[in-house]
Amino acid sequence: MPPEPTIEDPDESVETDETPEVPPAPLLLLRDGLTPIVDTPELLEEACAALATATGPVAIDAERASGYRYSARAYLIQLRREGAGSWLIDPIAFDSHLPMLQGTLTGAEWILHAATQDLPCLREVGLEPAALFDTELAGRLLGYPRVGLATLVEEILGQRMRKEHSAADWSTRPLPTAWLEYAALDVEVLLELRDHMIEKLEEAGKTEWARQEFDHLLSFEPAVRVDAWRRTSGVHRLRGRRALGAARAMWEARDRIAAERDVTPGRIIPDAAIVAAATAMPTEKGALLGTKGFHGRGAERYSRQWLTALDEVFAMAEGDLPAKAPRSDGPPHPRTWAEHDPVAAVRFQLARAAMLAISEELAVPVENLLTPDYLRRAMWAPPSTRDAGQLADALAAQLSSYGARPWQTDLVTPPLVDAVLGADERSQSDDSDDVGSDGEGDSVSGT
Repeated sequence: MPPEPTIEDPDESVETDETPEVPPAPLLLLRDGLTPIVDTPELLEEACAALATATGPVAIDAERASGYRYSARAYLIQLRREGAGSWLIDPIAFDSHLPMLQGTLTGAEWILHAATQDLPCLREVGLEPAALFDTELAGRLLGYPRVGLATLVEEILGQRMRKEHSAADWSTRPLPTAWLEYAALDVEVLLELRDHMIEKLEEAGKTEWARQEFDHLLSFEPAVRVDAWRRTSGVHRLRGRRALGAARAMWEARDRIAAERDVTPGRIIPDAAIVAAATAMPTEKGALLGTKGFHGRGAERYSRQWLTALDEVFAMAEGDLPAKAPRSDGPPHPRTWAEHDPVAAVRFQLARAAMLAISEELAVPVENLLTPDYLRRAMWAPPSTRDAGQLADALAAQLSSYGARPWQTDLVTPPLVDAVLGADERSQSDDSDDVGSDGEGDSVSGT
């Protein structure tokens, strides 16, 4: 008799299509351990002496208390330089004045990640770079789809960063050790990351682009928001100018209180409470506190201020109330261009398509090729000349006046010239077709 077939262990014989799990990247750890926080004049002198005798660029980061405080001040500043190690400085201990540190860093290149977030608060303590390298912006120019620091560190350096304290209240004193370790790690790899990115920029032929972008950042100033109250969540649901006026008045009252207490406005009353009060327009405390949706830590505590704000709106003349749409000195939204100026709509359509093509070809986000507002302004009101050479020069000058860098104008001016001329040609062709369809073209052609 033939032997009976054996039954194999199913765990050994069954094949699967599952891809083996990739082990996580090694966790980034402090190389030199955690140094004491610099919060005395003696420790500051020691830190500055170490940084001054070291060489090369300086990695810098700052921690704010966004979500907790009204101000955007720095509550911790981290620095690392080759040969000096890492230093954590508490600017609050020095009344936010650090001239000694600025003198130490004079002439050094700063390495920051997302420099526009940190430059304003660093300036508040007297720190101003002479040159910088922004790893986030370099990541954008290199075409990385995600440019968060942890993502870039893992993608380029193969190390994993913890981010569990990114939303911490850095105004807390004393700062927990775990938070300080997290903060120190943010500058731990910036020097190495910069070196790798410099090589990649050179390989991609984008070194000059990056240099111009970094130089441009040196003069960065946060945009001043006009009618900032209009960013209140849910304000678009309000009907009527008086309700908008109530939202504005409530927002301004909340902003004053938040500034005085140095507390983020949403911790006084949330946006939803402002919209609820502006909708109901109560005139006395009981009605205000009984309004559905009107809540928050400061709802009852500051009820007098809320009612005063609403009373002022009740007394306002119609002409003093805010308009439904915000005032703007720029062009209308492109979705309305076809109605207001069909040729401009075609210009923008052609220009946008060309920009997207360049973006894909060069692996640079379209918003980094040219600020979207610059594109809208240029296509809404381009130079009047239609001589191709003169138009190119005038368009480049127009974009430069807005703030575009030379590398950007070199890349985008030719396709924008094509968009302007192409839209005009299409318009003229459409007009000719219309003339022919009306029969008026027969007399012109002599037939």
